[in-house]
Amino acid sequence: MRNYEFTVIFGTDDEMTEKGLSLVNSQFEGEKAEVSKTEDLGVRTLAYPIKKQTKGHYYYYELSADADMVNKVSAEFLLDSSILKFMFVAK
Repeated sequence: MRNYEFTVIFGTDDEMTEKGLSLVNSQFEGEKAEVSKTEDLGVRTLAYPIKKQTKGHYYYYELSADADMVNKVSAEFLLDSSILKFMFVAK
């Protein structure tokens, strides 16, 4: 198991944020990732428009998981329209 930092940006619409959060949390639970910290960073202005959005709702996670889980979950996140951007960083 490796330690990762995960940052995700959702749209500012409450419905999109809730849908995206439920997807992220269910994927982490399904893949048995151990989430040690979750932080809501709030709505921020994006540096450049992403999918015609100029603001995004940021969330930050610290977790322990296998490297295979990161690849599998990333493929799922790319298909979801409520997630504007995401990034895994190995600590």
